Amino acid sequence: MPMRKLAALLQVGTLTFMSVALTPAQAQARETLYLFNWSEYMDPEIISEFEARYDVDVVQSYFGTIGELYARLQAGGDSQFDVIVPSNYYVPRLVNAGLVQPLDKDKLPHLDNLMPRFSDPDYDPDGRYSVAYQWGTTGIVYDTRAFPDAPESWSLLFDADQNPDQPFAIQGDGNVMVGAACAYLGHGYDCADRESWLEAGKLLLETRGRSNFTGFVDGTPVLQQLARGINRVGVSFNGDFLNARNEDPAGFEHLAYMIPQEGAELWVDSMMIPKNAPHPDLAHKFIDFILEPEIGARLSNWTYYSTPNQAALALLDDELRESPSQPSEEEMARLHALPSLDGAELAAFQQLWNEVRSR
Repeated sequence: MPMRKLAALLQVGTLTFMSVALTPAQAQARETLYLFNWSEYMDPEIISEFEARYDVDVVQSYFGTIGELYARLQAGGDSQFDVIVPSNYYVPRLVNAGLVQPLDKDKLPHLDNLMPRFSDPDYDPDGRYSVAYQWGTTGIVYDTRAFPDAPESWSLLFDADQNPDQPFAIQGDGNVMVGAACAYLGHGYDCADRESWLEAGKLLLETRGRSNFTGFVDGTPVLQQLARGINRVGVSFNGDFLNARNEDPAGFEHLAYMIPQEGAELWVDSMMIPKNAPHPDLAHKFIDFILEPEIGARLSNWTYYSTPNQAALALLDDELRESPSQPSEEEMARLHALPSLDGAELAAFQQLWNEVRSR
């Protein structure tokens, strides 16, 4: 879901470096795993270790939005990639479209390391098609100097009396923002009925019409704007916030992350194997490799996001064992997954969001 760690861009284009020169015979003998992932979402050292352990190469390609991933698979990508990393609300859609294959759990001996909440998720009963990779939350980042007594509420965005003049931005992801508007209106973050969407759409149109609205700015860019004072409120992800704060402590000294009381998003990014993956056995090896406790902890320590791996928790950096990386029980009670939409419901939602964006 998020975009992070510029160090990953030191890899050449979408390909990882090969550590040694191979003869033609060696190159032909080596298998290649094709990974399609979010940008800056994988520790390069983990890739190198997997390559060395199994004497294979890994070719990484990146997508910037979940829609881009879906379109690529529909255009033949289901036979080009071995492992993909979609967000939870797209998992049922990929399954229903016949773009992914069931997992062979006999080839995943470390599967029991998953926390119970990720072993049988609503979006993929019994984890038949997906294995959780990382998870996190979507919340509000705000400047504590502008809002010294800020309520834990979406009102920082949606209430003109609460925020009459401080510049703010909202995300370009309609699922996130309609959910936020629904939550603020009392319909729940996971609202999925058209009447609630229409009310949310009206609120979003009113919000974007205010003089201190600065535009649709996604999670990573808005953090940079907040650090520079261009915006005072924005919507971002907990891991991106922690990463940016560690890289720029001075710029984030007066910034805080919060999960609104009305409800916010808990998202899960999962590993799946496309329907016609060229190397499904190698794909299972890679998924199981990520499920190893040490590897799972190293991944989270690099991304700053939460691990779904129970066995990895003891190996996490201290910062990742507390909020906002690990929400408290009270914060967890506020979090909800976005509904998965398809068919007529998806078309209606997209029409609503297009109207919000275009007016």
